[in-house]
Amino acid sequence: MENTNTAPAPATADANVRPFTVAIEQTAIDDLRDRLARTRLPQEAPGDNWDYGVPNSYLRETIGAWRDDFDWRAQEDRMNNFPHYLTEIEGQTVHFIHVPSAEAGAIPLLLLHTYPGSFVDFLDMIGPLTDPVAYGGRAENAFSVVVPSMPGFAFSTPVVERRWTMARVARCWDVLMRRLGYDTYGAHGSDGGAMISRELGILNPPGFLGAHVLQAFSFPTGAEGEFDTLEPKDYAALEHMEWFQSVGGYNAINASRPQTVAVGLSDSPAGQLAWNELFLNFGNGTSLVSTEQILTEVSLEWFTNTSATVGRYHFEEAGADAETVINHAPLGVAVFQDDFKSIRSFAERDNDNIVHWSEFPDGGHFASLERPEQLTSDLRTFFAAPRAG
Repeated sequence: MENTNTAPAPATADANVRPFTVAIEQTAIDDLRDRLARTRLPQEAPGDNWDYGVPNSYLRETIGAWRDDFDWRAQEDRMNNFPHYLTEIEGQTVHFIHVPSAEAGAIPLLLLHTYPGSFVDFLDMIGPLTDPVAYGGRAENAFSVVVPSMPGFAFSTPVVERRWTMARVARCWDVLMRRLGYDTYGAHGSDGGAMISRELGILNPPGFLGAHVLQAFSFPTGAEGEFDTLEPKDYAALEHMEWFQSVGGYNAINASRPQTVAVGLSDSPAGQLAWNELFLNFGNGTSLVSTEQILTEVSLEWFTNTSATVGRYHFEEAGADAETVINHAPLGVAVFQDDFKSIRSFAERDNDNIVHWSEFPDGGHFASLERPEQLTSDLRTFFAAPRAG
């Protein structure tokens, strides 16, 4: 894929962009540990397993690790290994990491995070993407990386108005990339990030190179004959969807009463941890996300007090009543074994320019945390393919 960009000047060259450092007050860290020490768990469910939701045994062990072993300052240092910035778009403060590659011709790339994840999803991928030679790769595989926090996540707060839908965020990210000096770029995302990536494809701004996603959220419509070409693995994917619907009650709650449930999450770190069971439970016990990774993500949400705003997208999307629009921009789909199973025939119905499709034997919804090397390689493959921008 041809790209004529050279590495832009540092983001601070734009007067509308200012540097930012992640620095949580020690009093907030002390308060978290104090609250964890005073955790009151609910009465145990019969069998204390995942049938009713998060079991006390998991919470007891993980809360103990959070209180006694987890080192937030080490994670904060890890975040600050990369340059962070803030800017305002549509009156909304937006936080992002921006790492231009030193390699000529590096492809500008948006990395768009999950729910309930954050920019932390991609910390292990930034180095290999921006400086592939240092990781045993080739200079022509370099990307200049921008990792923004969706409005309401992490430091893209406070949310100043309503109706931040995925389509609106996509328009916001296009403004951000132009502000940073990029006239062409691509996007990658999972979960909410996959939806925003597809919305960028629908928007298809000048110079858009395509979207690479972990999920193509295309579902049966009831149309006659739409099941005729399905293979056994597609029926397995439908069964996975049915299973996830049976345990995905957070969707309905966030879509109807996000502010109500956020009261408990904002007051109890144990509640915050339990609510974010998706890091473990999306793959029905197959998740490869580590305890330290989970605690880093949950701590960030706790310290920024964003439990209300990260869930608000379900509410805004439910109220948007948007019609399905065909995406004509180049799309790549990477299907990890224990994630939502994209069904290709449905995906091709909604995206008529799928140019890359890969499947992996393990890994799941949070592949950037679980299998960053494989995901990085797949991104290189997708964006290296020659096609019109």
